[in-house]
Amino acid sequence: MAPARYRELLDGLPGVATNLLADRLRDLETAGVVERRLAEEGNAVMYALTPWGAELREPIEGLIRWSTPLMARGPGGDRFHPEWLVVALRALLVGRATAHRSSTVGIAVDGQLLQVRTTRSGTEVSRHDGRDLDAVVRADASIVLGLAAGPLTLDDTLGLVDIEGDEAAVRAVFNPRRTHAGDSARR
Repeated sequence: MAPARYRELLDGLPGVATNLLADRLRDLETAGVVERRLAEEGNAVMYALTPWGAELREPIEGLIRWSTPLMARGPGGDRFHPEWLVVALRALLVGRATAHRSSTVGIAVDGQLLQVRTTRSGTEVSRHDGRDLDAVVRADASIVLGLAAGPLTLDDTLGLVDIEGDEAAVRAVFNPRRTHAGDSARR
């Protein structure tokens, strides 16, 4: 994850007490998992993973892949933040077969826009950075997770997914082994 300010961390963890977050950050800093840095603009403090802390990504991504069936069922009354999909999609999509062509697909969930960029060398997932998108997919988070994990295909989700733009680019992200030449936006 990218470095974040205390307020961003607090906002991303609904219900956590400020003193609990401060204590946990202090413990993680003492343990060498996170470090405090000054933000590039202003005097704000940012919390970032240390190189050792970044090694947590692999086991966390494994846990995400394992728990996808639970996540795809929906939050069950829990508050859901669409930006959490960045972590889940990265875990589910990175390492899949690489694309035959580069493309950038937007994923729109609950007013948030993420992007998945596929190239011959791999897949990147992030918040939308303003670059042009080959297509935009609009769907519920549970559908996006099902597509990324593999139990769902775009053909399974007709009527549940809205695609604007190049459908072949979307298929390259979610069903790379099933990408069909000549597919285009048809919805």
